[in-house]
Amino acid sequence: MIVADLSHQELVHRLAGAGLRLRTGPVVNRIQSRLAKVVHGLALHYADCTIEDSQGFADFHVRVAPPRGLRRWIGPQVQFQFDGARPFLPLPANQAFAMLEWGLNWCVSSHCHQYLIVHAASVERSGLALLLPGSPGSGKSTLCAGLVSRGWRLLSDELTLLDLATGHVVPLPRPVSLKNASIDVIRRFSPGVEVGPPVHDTVKGSFAHMRPPTHSVRRATEAARPRWIVLPRYDPGAAAHLTPLSRARAFMHLADHAFNYDVHGRRGFELLAQVIDSSDCFEFEYGALEDAVAVFDDAARRA
Repeated sequence: MIVADLSHQELVHRLAGAGLRLRTGPVVNRIQSRLAKVVHGLALHYADCTIEDSQGFADFHVRVAPPRGLRRWIGPQVQFQFDGARPFLPLPANQAFAMLEWGLNWCVSSHCHQYLIVHAASVERSGLALLLPGSPGSGKSTLCAGLVSRGWRLLSDELTLLDLATGHVVPLPRPVSLKNASIDVIRRFSPGVEVGPPVHDTVKGSFAHMRPPTHSVRRATEAARPRWIVLPRYDPGAAAHLTPLSRARAFMHLADHAFNYDVHGRRGFELLAQVIDSSDCFEFEYGALEDAVAVFDDAARRA
């Protein structure tokens, strides 16, 4: 059963009661919430995701709910709860679904140490993975969304999971986060994609999510071999251009963007070295998304 098989009333009932056990890639989240924004966000963005047995195991037990007291009524807020604890400060109530997404990212990046976790978008074509590590504002999520909307498979928008045994990317297909100008860029670039309503005045500016393609969610058990490491940089008006990047710099960049590199010690070092050795490494500047997608489509054909 998938989320789309539930009626609205059934989804509300599960979230308000024992919780919805939702599988995303290798992770099962038990989610509870009575908030309409969470219900609508899950119905839209997780429609193709599998619902696990209500009595089965869940990796993370989370809840998004209003705090007690006057904050329910005056300047309404919401809190993210993890196993009953509250790891974050509350946010305005209109950011409820965004808070769920940020909280689920935190759950994975803080606890899934069976993987080496890199802060990078990753997409796949013909079994080969393109990793896009980058800082906020680099254009990695915009480029990821553009590639995914043109046929590349979404592996992850934020958290690239590297299997410690094989070095392959384990898919974690969840909504793609779009910020500020990227929201309208993707809507114009691919009018057919489903983008949820934007939330304004967050700590990251305006924020919206793009629903992951059905084919990406259905292939969430298919790992991909890293083939390209690309550091993107968006520059309005710039021509799409790949510049070779030394493997030493690429290694340091991935290590700097790994959440748990220190946890894995020597094995983490060896895994990153393996990934770098098997990949072509570049810096990439682009100003037009159409040109950027064409560059990587060509690279995939030649590979």
